Amino acid sequence: MAFLADALDRVKPSATIAVSQKARELKAKGCDVIGLGAGEPDFDTPDNIKEAAVAAIARGETKYTPISGIPQLRQAIADKFKRENNLDYKPEETIVGTGGKQVLFNAFMATLNEGDEVVIPAPYWVSYPEMVAICNGKSVIVDTKIEDNFKLTPEALEAAITPKTKWFLFNSPSNPSGAAYSREELKGLTDVLMRHPHVWVMTDDMYEHLTYGDFTFVTPAEVEPGLKERTLTVNGVSKAYAMTGWRIGYAAGPLALIKAMDMIQGQQTSGACSIAQWAAVEALTGTQDFIPTNRDIFQKRRDLVVSMLNQAKGITCPTPEGAFYVYPSCAGTIGKTAPSGKVIETDEDFVTELLETEGVAVVHGSAFGLGPNFRISYATSDALLEEACQRIQRFCGALRD
Repeated sequence: MAFLADALDRVKPSATIAVSQKARELKAKGCDVIGLGAGEPDFDTPDNIKEAAVAAIARGETKYTPISGIPQLRQAIADKFKRENNLDYKPEETIVGTGGKQVLFNAFMATLNEGDEVVIPAPYWVSYPEMVAICNGKSVIVDTKIEDNFKLTPEALEAAITPKTKWFLFNSPSNPSGAAYSREELKGLTDVLMRHPHVWVMTDDMYEHLTYGDFTFVTPAEVEPGLKERTLTVNGVSKAYAMTGWRIGYAAGPLALIKAMDMIQGQQTSGACSIAQWAAVEALTGTQDFIPTNRDIFQKRRDLVVSMLNQAKGITCPTPEGAFYVYPSCAGTIGKTAPSGKVIETDEDFVTELLETEGVAVVHGSAFGLGPNFRISYATSDALLEEACQRIQRFCGALRD
């Protein structure tokens, strides 16, 4: 009898974490490596949020918290949804988890039975299908196209839905592509979902505040109020507030689902860190002045990276609407020979040779379910981004037919 669970056979390690770890290891050995794999802002957590955490410690807010979150944070979450998304939720219809990842996972664990299907557009965040697999569900992957800026069409969504579909998992702005759906584009998808009342919507809005130009963010239940009673709207403080290490995610949805997630979390981790929750209260209720400033910095970085990548031979890079990623195609390099003599046959070959030749660490697109592409996080300094893109240009220019 095997000791390890069969579920492990259905799951792959996180490629994004693996790339970041490999970059750290090479740096520790003295290699000149620029790591562009991490999905976290390079900004520090704002001072007012850190000060709120210190004040919470001083007040003795160091005990176990209610499973679903402290009342002050659940109220702040409900107020946030009303203020920013025009969604009415009571505090008891919200839940706080140890990061958005736990919230998503608990929702799947609370709802998926063997054979239940989850429709996931590709490219997708690497953890989505792995979560579904652990919970014994089946991921139905629907490819998007670069010419559509990696956005799912209503026709493709319609074709993917079956009587076994339980969830449609939606992420805008997207990790890894940065694609964000306008109100009109999202309305096309919600119209499809209104025709299939057995399908629930799990929407990952983690990059809500990181959209560029005149783009206006909208979330599914806001666009189609008829979906609210079968939508779990997931968000968190990690990206907009530069609080990745604080590990606070949250969601709002129908009370029965929230209670089911609460029950699972109660036997799993219980409440999230008390100090981090008080910091999140300040994040949601305190000044938001730094968000536009950070957003402008990210937009300039995006424009720099898109411009320089499109000057690299064999690379095509669309301009995304949000997040802090680009998802360029390296199709023009497939079949060419790298300076090492290795023939590039896949996007994984491309990123491996790029790392070993030029010391630039990026994540191969096949890890996100769609290639030949690669993901770059531009959440680092302009100087490093410019140097990394120059190295990519040099690497692509050195490829031989």
